[in-house]
Amino acid sequence: MAAYIARRLLLMIPTLVGIMLITFAIVQFAPGGPVERIIAQIQGSDVSATGRFGGSAGGDLGNAPTPGNFSGDPVTNRYRGAQGLDPEFIKQLEKQFGFDKPAYERFFQMLWNYARFDFGDSYFRDVSVLSLIAEKMPVSISLGLWMTLLTYAISIPLGIKKAVTDGSRFDVWTSTLIIVGYAIPGFLFAILLIVLFAGGSFLDWFPLRGLTSDNWSALPWYSKIIDYFWHLTLPLFSMAVGAFATATLLTKNSFLDEIRKQYVQTARMKGLTERRVLYGHVFRNAMLILIAGFPGTFISAFFTGALLIETIFSLDGLGLLGFESVVNRDYGVVFATAYIFGLMGLITGLLSDLTYAWVDPRIDFESRRL
Repeated sequence: MAAYIARRLLLMIPTLVGIMLITFAIVQFAPGGPVERIIAQIQGSDVSATGRFGGSAGGDLGNAPTPGNFSGDPVTNRYRGAQGLDPEFIKQLEKQFGFDKPAYERFFQMLWNYARFDFGDSYFRDVSVLSLIAEKMPVSISLGLWMTLLTYAISIPLGIKKAVTDGSRFDVWTSTLIIVGYAIPGFLFAILLIVLFAGGSFLDWFPLRGLTSDNWSALPWYSKIIDYFWHLTLPLFSMAVGAFATATLLTKNSFLDEIRKQYVQTARMKGLTERRVLYGHVFRNAMLILIAGFPGTFISAFFTGALLIETIFSLDGLGLLGFESVVNRDYGVVFATAYIFGLMGLITGLLSDLTYAWVDPRIDFESRRL
């Protein structure tokens, strides 16, 4: 097992490099960039850039030369809409963002910095990338963690019940509801919940915005907990309505496969109760897939970003951060999040494999060829 873990850890290096290379290449060919965003802001043709630009973009723009008259310099001509700006001003912007260096040099410098977990600062916000991600994580942790626990809490007992009552009316009706729930996009279900329960057209039971109320800090501790889950109710159900469908059907099918095996018939012939057979013999083997995947799912929940759900319920999390970073060409945040999420994905994959081996010692990864 030690050799397998070592191989997987070594394999993470080229995998991460590949992820960053693809991301970097896409960004190079994508139209626009941080320099273009500032030019548009200066020309007054980009309102969103004005909203996001806080006076510095990876450097002190106050020291940059005042834009002058267009001189026909090719540096200025590279940027559409830069007519009328001093070429020296454009050159200084490029230097501040590092675009005065060749692409390959910027790429390897980025890899060296990220290998030391030095992610730098946001281009358009006066804060480090790590601080920015940490600021948004409470929302993503709240959504991802509780959705994962809620999904497992619903899917496991429901899947077991469906397996035991396979073919019954309960099984048919619940399968129908699960399929319908899985087919409905989460954001449409979120809108439906808002219309029904958040003051849309019927009831006004739940809040529509934020993770906590404005007076949350003044509430007693028990009221803080109630207020927190009160705000989370609608977003969680919007995300979980389709998420538990796969786990439920997987649990049912796993139990059905195990129930039909010979050792289950033998246990029943020995006079064991159905409950003892089901939970004492079938459960461990049937739940192998879900149990082994739980650590990876649990850790991934801390980095879950649900753009549409966060937007609909005004939750400022990692999903919205990633979208805004791409739109605003904040490449420092884009590259850092790609690196961090890629690394976490590789680690959770390794943890899932190790959990498989722990749950079922018959699984041998030593002979597995990577």
